[in-house]
Amino acid sequence: MPRPGDNSLPPPPGAAEIAALVEPGRVHRRAYTDRAIFDLEMARIFGRAWIFVAHASQIPGPNDLIRTRLGLRDVLVTRDADGRVHVVENRCAHRGTTLCSVERARAASLVCPYHAWTFALDGTLRAVPHRRSMPESFDIADPRFSLFRAPRVADYRGFIFASLAADGPALEDFLGDMTEALDNLVDRAPDGGIFQDGGIFRLEYRGNWKLHHENANDTMHPGFVHESSVSAAREDGRDYAEPVYDEHQAHTQLLSNGFSVREWQSLGLNGLPNGHSYMDGFYSQGVLSPDRDDPLSRDYRAALEAAKGRAAADAILGMDRFNNLIWPNLNINAQYQQIRIVQPVAPDRTIVQAMCFRLGGAPEGIFHRAVRFLTNLSSPASMIFADDVEIFEKVQAGLSDGSEDWLDQSRGRDAPIDGGVDGGAGAGRLASQGTSELPIRSQYRAWLDHMMAP
Repeated sequence: MPRPGDNSLPPPPGAAEIAALVEPGRVHRRAYTDRAIFDLEMARIFGRAWIFVAHASQIPGPNDLIRTRLGLRDVLVTRDADGRVHVVENRCAHRGTTLCSVERARAASLVCPYHAWTFALDGTLRAVPHRRSMPESFDIADPRFSLFRAPRVADYRGFIFASLAADGPALEDFLGDMTEALDNLVDRAPDGGIFQDGGIFRLEYRGNWKLHHENANDTMHPGFVHESSVSAAREDGRDYAEPVYDEHQAHTQLLSNGFSVREWQSLGLNGLPNGHSYMDGFYSQGVLSPDRDDPLSRDYRAALEAAKGRAAADAILGMDRFNNLIWPNLNINAQYQQIRIVQPVAPDRTIVQAMCFRLGGAPEGIFHRAVRFLTNLSSPASMIFADDVEIFEKVQAGLSDGSEDWLDQSRGRDAPIDGGVDGGAGAGRLASQGTSELPIRSQYRAWLDHMMAP
């Protein structure tokens, strides 16, 4: 304990203390509730890993910028006059004032509203009013007076990631096989371009950021958590076993959570290095298939085949992967052109943003279908996401009362595993079936790797 009058901060948790939080098939509640653990996550996970910050279409031209978060940092993603992309802290280097208060803008420079210090879009200080009154030692070129800039920024097919670490794996090495999910989303555009459009949903829940990721590929919960919306859809009495048109899309999305145990057990679950995961086989179960045989889908397939050929169109539309989680902050559903971005705020506070993309060269109705899917699945008014958020908050409340220290994540540990040992160090892609909690264990394998690194 610090002595009275001692303002020094306590040391961060040590390696042994961190390692003790994760055991085979279970995780200690401190991983969700402890401020010191959360601060270490921000330093060692969100401070070192590649974090998704923007799509290139959000800053399409010179001098475009958007405001977002990189870990706990308020940052601006900017495109300068030469087309180069930068990620700079949204905080004046003089007295700490927030530079930009809007979500997106176009500006040739960043001017502080307090004392008008002016910065280039790469963060370099360019002008200081009444500079002659500054000390003789003041040097406008001194990096201390420029904005903090993420040392590494990289783009994979328009998806922009940043890392606060000067060294580390290249972006494509970090993504590994998850490049397939990004490729599939981009390749769905007949003319090769995708564009973020339709606004952005933003929701904040009172729970830990990892709860969202654990839920993404948890196939055991839908029949229970979403039972009310499934029942409402069933009581409607309509049978949509045949191809479903867009006016019934919300109904079929609700029904999709009512799979039988046999159907859930037939799904594939995949845990990849670096905490990434995805589910496969979800769309092949029935009416939510985006490659449906209705007029709009036929027009879209025709445009895709004309641009890429039938074989390529078959491969693109045939990829059946749901909730492609690029750990630690991005979730992709390529079939309906949308993503979720997870932004930690505190141990018990998380922001989730959801957005969708327009496919260049596709019929306009395909974008409208994506907007409906996003609204039904991820909006604050969604019957589905509202259920999930309620559970996240109930879990967080239960973890905070201190009556039990451990959370069980052992489902499926004894099931056959393809690719290695479940939970084993250094494992590659691990594949299982059905209701296994393999993806969660894969996430905690990566969590330990990051948290144990000096």
